Amino acid sequence: MSEPATNPAATSFSAPTISLPLGLEVLRTYSGALFCFEIFFGGLVWILVASSNVPVPLLQGWVMFVSVTAFFLSSTYLLLLLTGLADRIRIDWNFTDVFYHFIALLFYFAAFVLEAAATAANGGAVIAPLPNSTGTVMCIHYPRGNVFTVLTANQYSINVVATIFAFVVTLCYGCSLVMAFKRWRI
Repeated sequence: MSEPATNPAATSFSAPTISLPLGLEVLRTYSGALFCFEIFFGGLVWILVASSNVPVPLLQGWVMFVSVTAFFLSSTYLLLLLTGLADRIRIDWNFTDVFYHFIALLFYFAAFVLEAAATAANGGAVIAPLPNSTGTVMCIHYPRGNVFTVLTANQYSINVVATIFAFVVTLCYGCSLVMAFKRWRI
């Protein structure tokens, strides 16, 4: 008897390696919870920076790019795990997880630093109407230092909160990277 013919497609690709559970079970893991935190707080960073009318576009443009891109990529990655499609795509998901979280951590750390710099460059500058004026004449009290931004009190408050949430997202991506690296090495 002759040997049965093997399917060449089945022998040329290895089975996908993934340590995370698929379906709703992924939400019961620490990694799944961190994915949800990354998406939630990343969305808040996106919304907060956009609502501040981006007063420093050179710095905050990068923050917007990173927050929007990471939001959609993390959402897509979580959806692949939730729907079970990750099992059908034949790649090393453990390495992909490490690589994605490393790049996301790097980009979000840079975004956090730039958002903090845009906020700190305000340095106490206050825009206030002159006393006994109609409000059309504004007095700007310059802070100490060579570089400064002029933010309204509302923009400054929004940027402070966006900086805090960008730091939280950076921590979430860092924790996800550590856990992904442990799964990859096992």
